[in-house]
Amino acid sequence: QVQLVESGGGLVQPGGSLRLSCAASGFTFSNNAMTWVRQAPGKGLEWVSDISSGGSRTFYADSVKGRFTISRDNAKNTLYLQMNSLKPEDTAVYYCAKDFRFPASSWNGPRSQGTQVTVSS
Repeated sequence: QVQLVESGGGLVQPGGSLRLSCAASGFTFSNNAMTWVRQAPGKGLEWVSDISSGGSRTFYADSVKGRFTISRDNAKNTLYLQMNSLKPEDTAVYYCAKDFRFPASSWNGPRSQGTQVTVSS
């Protein structure tokens, strides 16, 4: 059974940083590309970033490019999202996800429990 357990959210001031972690189990993590998605208050699910199974290829939404970094440690079955230069518009519940497919609005695959990230002064 796929399990994705996330940690690391919280409240941060604009310009600050947070690091999210997602511990995976129940499947062969190193064989799977992984994704971060988010859902802001009153809005639909938004794709944030992808990473290939080996970690060599990464992709970012324009809204976070240059500020967020996705990475993974296949030895630890863990996915990360380093978020720098955070903006109020980054406020959302963040999820790590397996088997993500566009469009985000209709995707309902395996995901973590979600962690709240709030960017506010």
